[in-house]
Amino acid sequence: MILVTGGLGFIGSHTVRALLDLGEECVLVQRRSAEVPADLAEARVAVERADITDLTALLDVGARHKITGIVHLAGSMPWPPSADEPVEATRKAIGGLLNILQAAQSWGVARVGVASTIGVYAGLPGAGPLREDMPLPMTSPHLIPTFKKVGELLNDHLAEAAGLDVVNYRVSATWGPRGHSDPFFPAPAFVHAAARGTAPDLSGLRAPAYADDAIDLCYVKDTGRAIALLQLADRLDHRTYNVASGRATTNAEVIAAIKKVVPDAPIELPTGGTGHHNHLDITRIQQDTGYRPAYDTESAAADYIAWLRAGNER
Repeated sequence: MILVTGGLGFIGSHTVRALLDLGEECVLVQRRSAEVPADLAEARVAVERADITDLTALLDVGARHKITGIVHLAGSMPWPPSADEPVEATRKAIGGLLNILQAAQSWGVARVGVASTIGVYAGLPGAGPLREDMPLPMTSPHLIPTFKKVGELLNDHLAEAAGLDVVNYRVSATWGPRGHSDPFFPAPAFVHAAARGTAPDLSGLRAPAYADDAIDLCYVKDTGRAIALLQLADRLDHRTYNVASGRATTNAEVIAAIKKVVPDAPIELPTGGTGHHNHLDITRIQQDTGYRPAYDTESAAADYIAWLRAGNER
């Protein structure tokens, strides 16, 4: 049975679906009560309410279920950010990650996967493929990559010191069902606006968006399947993997894909942008798991719009 933290969340729910499709049973650990999606409401899914910062509560989950692996997708970082008690918030965030690793050691699990982010590559010069073996800048432009870099270093240390099989997932920009507006890229806002027939609200973006801006944009169903394949692979030759589409997608491509489904969608962006078309190299995950993205931009946009038009809020 695979324990998935954040298993009822955005990427988590799709990862659980992929694990189930590959024949696994899952126990989903959530800090708050949440409704189980209809596609996960089956006998092979157990839901436990527990806070991973509470080691006793976490270990109790293992006393009720035979845990064979862990996929840790809940954010081990102070979120949402706050100026109140930052030292204690940091201690709690790092403590949650350490509790997961301690539980893994106590339960003797085969593998622990931990979510990282494309943001760890921020600050690397130039364009082109971003590979897992590239040296990363010591600085980070945002709270999320800061804590993910710290987490990767701790994971590498404890994998060796505690004899754990720990895998870091560097997840690219992800969009799709059960998602939400993202401060770093506008694709989800575009889709929601098209499905509602309104203009997109881009006020939450950290920087203005342009048609030529590009990012490695991965559909969440591909993201979930990639993580499931990494968790269940008989052998992995690396500790860190890019989980991505393996290509750079411009905002103009996203808009064009949406307009194939909703021709009159009021979505426009000015031309221009940074000109950097970075993407994550997915050679490692392809070689070690056989992963290939199943969705291109057009099929992803069509699937996402159909999901929202079926009455789903996000």
